[in-house]
Amino acid sequence: MDSTSAVGDLPSALDSAALASRLGEHRPAVFLDYDGVLTPIVDRPDDAVLSATMRTTVRKLADRCPVCIVTGRDRDVVQQLMGIDDLTVAGSHGFDIWKPGQGVISPDSLGDFTELVADTTATLRERLADTDGVTLEPKQASVAVHYRNAGPQARQHTRDVVHALLDELPDRLELIPGKMVYELRPAVDWNKGKAVLHLIDVLGLDSDDIVPMYLGDDITDEDAFAAVRGTGIGILVGSPDDPEMKNRVTAAEFGLASVDDVARFLSELGR
Repeated sequence: MDSTSAVGDLPSALDSAALASRLGEHRPAVFLDYDGVLTPIVDRPDDAVLSATMRTTVRKLADRCPVCIVTGRDRDVVQQLMGIDDLTVAGSHGFDIWKPGQGVISPDSLGDFTELVADTTATLRERLADTDGVTLEPKQASVAVHYRNAGPQARQHTRDVVHALLDELPDRLELIPGKMVYELRPAVDWNKGKAVLHLIDVLGLDSDDIVPMYLGDDITDEDAFAAVRGTGIGILVGSPDDPEMKNRVTAAEFGLASVDDVARFLSELGR
C-alpha cells in the first residue's frame, strides 16, 4: 500500500468522518509547525507574528490536551512571535527541545554545532554581500537564506553560492528544502520526525488513549508525517492550487487548505 498521497487527494480534516473515527474517544496530542500553519507565510520572517485570535485558540487547546510547537525557527524567536512561553517547543528543526518547568530536553547525542553554524553564516554573509532581496537568518543549529524577495539573477547567484558551499563541506553540511529558502544545517541524522518521536517518549504520550496529531506545511514536515503515520494523524496545511504544492506528494493523511482552516480545526478540537 502506498504511504503517500497527492495533495489534491487528501480529505479535509474539517469534515472527515475518517478522522473523527480515528480519534474516537482518544485524547489528541497536537504537534504544530509555526510558519504556514499558525501564521501565513510572509515576505519578512520577522513579520510572522501570531494573531490574537490564533493565540487564544492555541491556549484553549492546550488547556484540553498536550500541545507542542515543532519549528525550524529558534525556540526563543518563535516564543516571542507567538507571545506564548509556556508550551513545549522543539525549535531549530528539533535540535533545541524545551519543556516549561524542566528546561532543555534535547537528546544529549545531538552535540554542539555553534562553531560550524557561525562559520557557515560568516561565509554566506561574505559571498552574498550586496545580493539584493536575499536575507540571512542565523539560527542555533542552522542558517537560512531567504530569497523570496530576490530577482531572477540574485536567485541564481544565491543558488550557486549555497551549492558551492555544500560541495566544499559535503560531510558537515546538508540542505533542508523549504519555501523560497535554502537552509543549511549540520549533516546529522536528526529531523522533525525524530524530534516528535523523542517528545512522545519523554512526555509520556505513548499510551493507548492518546493519538499524536501533527500539522505542518513544508517539506521538512514530511519526516514528522511519516513518523506518526500508523499510530497518529498527519495533516498537511496548504491549498492544492498553491504553485509550491504542485506535484507534491505527502505522507499526511488529511489536509487543511489555509491558516484560517487550521484555526477552525483547532478551535473545534479544543471544545
